[in-house]
Amino acid sequence: METENEALLNLIQSRRSIRDYLPQPVEMEKITRLLELAMSAPSASNSQPWEFVVVTEADLMQKLREKLMFARYDAPAAIVVCGNLKIAYNSAARHYWVQDCSAAMENMLVAAPALGLGAVWIGVYPLPSVIRVVSEALNLPEHVVPLGLMYVGYPNESKPPRTQYEERRVHWQQYQLRKQRAKLKNTKYNAS
Repeated sequence: METENEALLNLIQSRRSIRDYLPQPVEMEKITRLLELAMSAPSASNSQPWEFVVVTEADLMQKLREKLMFARYDAPAAIVVCGNLKIAYNSAARHYWVQDCSAAMENMLVAAPALGLGAVWIGVYPLPSVIRVVSEALNLPEHVVPLGLMYVGYPNESKPPRTQYEERRVHWQQYQLRKQRAKLKNTKYNAS
């Protein structure tokens, strides 16, 4: 029988990016639960510099899909994680809002499958052109910077858990220079 701790570890390892969704809306209770879990993330000096914009309106979702090259999936909802630079008022918070908001995003991504949902992180920050598109679409003030969108919905695809552990990426005590080998799937040309 799986313990709670094992279940949590398996949940983390089974987190996968879902890009195909059923045309079924996500209940507000589940979105609120994701937001509660996002706000449980750690933050520098406990500044909690995050703000969230929930998008469920079909026309606005379509506008985001059309304007963002890597956001063309048919998710019924998006949660936009933003850093409020006025909340990140002290030096630690001001320098670490990206990490803080990333931790909030990761909490939601890991929690989504436990709620029967699928999700994918759509990057926004630090690309000025993408930040501008999202900021304009959502009417964000200048001091609120979108870090990324999390598309969320009921998955129309199933992906098995996996590990991406690579022993060569782990160094003990000190970094050891090693010759890096490109993965076959990442090579542009395959020598035959």
